[in-house]
Amino acid sequence: MNGLMKSLPSPTLSGIQLPGLDTYKGWLFKWTNYLKGYQRRWFVLSNGLLSYYRTQAEMAHTCRGTIPMATAHIEVGDTCHLVVTSGGRSYHLKAISDGESQRWVSALQQAKANATHLMHHSDDSGDEGPVPQQDRALTQGVLKTLASKLDDLSTCNDLIGKHGAALQRSLSELEDLRGSNDGTDKLKSVNERATLFRITSNAMINACRDFLDIAEKHNRRWQRALQYEREQRHHLEETIEQLAKQHNSLERAWRENPSTLTGVERTQEGDASDENEDAEFFDAMEESPAFITVTASDHIQHKRSGSNQSMMSGGMPNDWTHNENDSSGSNNTQRRRTRRSRIPDKPNYSLNLWSIMKNCIGKELSKIPMPVNFNEPLSMLQRLSEDLEYSELLDRAARCNSSLEQMCLVAAFSVSSYSTTVHRTAKPFNPLLGETYELDRLDEYGYRSISEQVSHHPPAAAHHVTSQRGWTLWQEITIDSKFRGKYISVMPLGCIHLKFHSTGNHYVWSKVTSTVHNIIVGKLWIDQSGDIEIVNTTTKDTCHLKFLPYSYFSREVPRKVTGVVESREGTAHYILSGTWDDKMEGAKIVDSSQGCGGSEGKQKTVYQTLPPKLLWKKYPLPDNAENMHFFSSLALTLNEPEEGVAPTDSRLRPDQRLMEAGLWDEANGQKQRLEERQRLERKRREAQANQALEEGQDFEGYQPLWFERRTDDSTGESTYVYRGGYWEAKEKQDWSQCPEIF
Repeated sequence: MNGLMKSLPSPTLSGIQLPGLDTYKGWLFKWTNYLKGYQRRWFVLSNGLLSYYRTQAEMAHTCRGTIPMATAHIEVGDTCHLVVTSGGRSYHLKAISDGESQRWVSALQQAKANATHLMHHSDDSGDEGPVPQQDRALTQGVLKTLASKLDDLSTCNDLIGKHGAALQRSLSELEDLRGSNDGTDKLKSVNERATLFRITSNAMINACRDFLDIAEKHNRRWQRALQYEREQRHHLEETIEQLAKQHNSLERAWRENPSTLTGVERTQEGDASDENEDAEFFDAMEESPAFITVTASDHIQHKRSGSNQSMMSGGMPNDWTHNENDSSGSNNTQRRRTRRSRIPDKPNYSLNLWSIMKNCIGKELSKIPMPVNFNEPLSMLQRLSEDLEYSELLDRAARCNSSLEQMCLVAAFSVSSYSTTVHRTAKPFNPLLGETYELDRLDEYGYRSISEQVSHHPPAAAHHVTSQRGWTLWQEITIDSKFRGKYISVMPLGCIHLKFHSTGNHYVWSKVTSTVHNIIVGKLWIDQSGDIEIVNTTTKDTCHLKFLPYSYFSREVPRKVTGVVESREGTAHYILSGTWDDKMEGAKIVDSSQGCGGSEGKQKTVYQTLPPKLLWKKYPLPDNAENMHFFSSLALTLNEPEEGVAPTDSRLRPDQRLMEAGLWDEANGQKQRLEERQRLERKRREAQANQALEEGQDFEGYQPLWFERRTDDSTGESTYVYRGGYWEAKEKQDWSQCPEIF
């Protein structure tokens, strides 16, 4: 199985011919821990280094460990065992047979002898270990010498050019004066200039020789210093990875309540943390709400029941509770069309970030094609439409008589849009300019939704929803993202507008920041953090929602959301609490008081409330969701083919369809084609704009087909709003205005 693969040419140092350095490859069993024992690993002995990998395929991108043979100690045991130790790191290895063990020992000893011989003859100093101060001073001196030699080379180069040109001129003049009496003087001049040229050339050759001698003399020292730095970096990476695994193990044990763990369970937890690459990292800081909620006692509730009966009817009217949802849904069950409940399982394709990025070195950043491995088979337009998963909250809010109760349901709706993201760490496809997506659920849920990509740089999408059940929603979202080393922050910019037809109440709010953690190492996980300020521009009621960032040290429930609903006078009326991945509850405030001093001497308001009532509860995920990108029931239907949609609809995008079908290689090819086509189209528009500018003519840039920019009367902001015409064009099947983008 193993064998001597090839012999490398022996280097010559200071005139000494050294033995060849052998490359030896093969399988060995390496001791990992007391739980897993010996594990089969692929070892490579090459260039004085012993490295190992989990598989042969990993040789292209991931080395699991390296030991330099120059400082290694080889210990041979019985029954095919051997131990290789260097710098406090030891590999306990086992071969499959005595013969195999002996061949490895011979190769290791030969590699150690060769590496030691190279080290001894690399320079005259004979230093075995790194001496930082001496090395630094020596390196500085060598660099100054090399810089001086480079200056000499530059000077010689200039002189050679100068004298060479003069010599060429003299030769030309000599050719012109052939047979003339002045030939003798010209010949003398040519000889002088030829002598100068020869002297300068010799100086150039000597300077080159000196430069080469100095570089060769110190080449081995620099190689050894570089190898040392590589080993130190690799050792540091291994240490950090081990700390991360231990951190993950402790965090998991804490989340699973260590007091209930048995000895066997603790052992299994340690086993999982040994070489588990799905490590999680949590580094968010804890934040606490500025108020304390206390549920009112029974006698206080009875005492206040008379004054609150009309408002609460057990706390809230029927429209405010979730029971109404069941009846409204049953009325439309007979009319709902059957939609798909599953998509093809996600292929188990491994993804290595470095293997992708190393192939992009030297390429223009805008032309680097990111593979679909990072995506889910939905576009950003479809993700916007997915916010309507819990549209029944707005249906119930439209039936509310109280604007404060209506605000509670609007707040619950704003939180519900994040419930689908808890396991969805893959990014949606970036829509092409002019791409659209319609979601027609008029028969099932009473609404129609249309969205369009209105800008490409920066990427911006406009969305419009009209419901027959008394509300209209529209938004323009621009995505801004920042890579911060261990995580990526995604910040949606823009406002969401919601207007109820019966009351005219107009609500405005924005989205919070989404953070994807463990971009480079570990298991990806997503968190939502920040504040949402919902304002009713009609009544001036407000709701302040706070998304608490996850913290390892926090005692709060993970993914917690708290909120206070206030009237225009600033009086708090409702307390909202829950988690953005599960549910939201609302409780009516019956009394408030100032509590004791909190952190930094600030007093917290103590709110006394009635028992909370459920506003929103997340639907369970479909069966086998983990193999279908963790899509919800609505998300599974978003990319379902439908007849009659516009030719620019996201359902017709070829790379997205191929990815959903599991044909990722073909999807990557189509994705690259579409992106290149979009770049060419953008360059064409830029050329037209430049030409119009040169000719002094006005140039109208790209204009969306279904949306136009207007100034909002309530906020004063300029935003894209629906201009109309899409559903009429669909009814006539007249798509002649649509561009060909796919």
